[in-house]
Amino acid sequence: MREDVLTALSAVRDPELDEPITTLGFVASCTVSGDGQARVRLRLPTYFCAPNFAFLMVADAYDALVAIPGVRTAEVVLEDHFASDAINAGVAAQAGFVASFDGEAVAELGDLRAQFLRKAVLAGTDLVCRPLLAAGVTPAELVALTLGAAPQSAELDRLRQRRADLGLPADDSAPLLIDPGTGAPVALAAIPLHLRRARVTQAGIDANASMCSGMLRYRYTPG
Repeated sequence: MREDVLTALSAVRDPELDEPITTLGFVASCTVSGDGQARVRLRLPTYFCAPNFAFLMVADAYDALVAIPGVRTAEVVLEDHFASDAINAGVAAQAGFVASFDGEAVAELGDLRAQFLRKAVLAGTDLVCRPLLAAGVTPAELVALTLGAAPQSAELDRLRQRRADLGLPADDSAPLLIDPGTGAPVALAAIPLHLRRARVTQAGIDANASMCSGMLRYRYTPG
């Protein structure tokens, strides 16, 4: 059962870094009792990590746990965070972000999640297209390429999933290059700018991931 819980948690991502909380080291502990009570402790790189990001991860982790067959009760506890009390209580009560931060939050987090998914689509485009460009594929060939015709890879699968999460075209016939805001195909003349935006987005995610990883190690490494 514990392995089932960890597998479920591996589908929960840091919204900004687009990486699983298990890979990032955010899962401090995971226990499951014999009668199906699952308890997960989460930790983040700093005491002041954005509360909206933290809320999304805790809420997504809770949703992942309760969906596992055999889990009777689920508890997800965020530790060592300035807003942990509000986040933990709000997620446990399924109250939503606004009610959890009564008087401070003005909107739920759907728009924020979509914003980061659009960034993930851009970053994923870079990861798929950069090897193709290095292999000599031209912009004219890229603009005609569909998801089904692109070389299969883990990066392509991930790009498909992020597009599907946003409700964007993700089937084999869909163009590889689309605007993550509208789903419209990218015109040939716009490809250089589109690919530069994708590269900058991926570089920013890489930099933030490296920084967060270092801060987490520093914060929780003994000595």
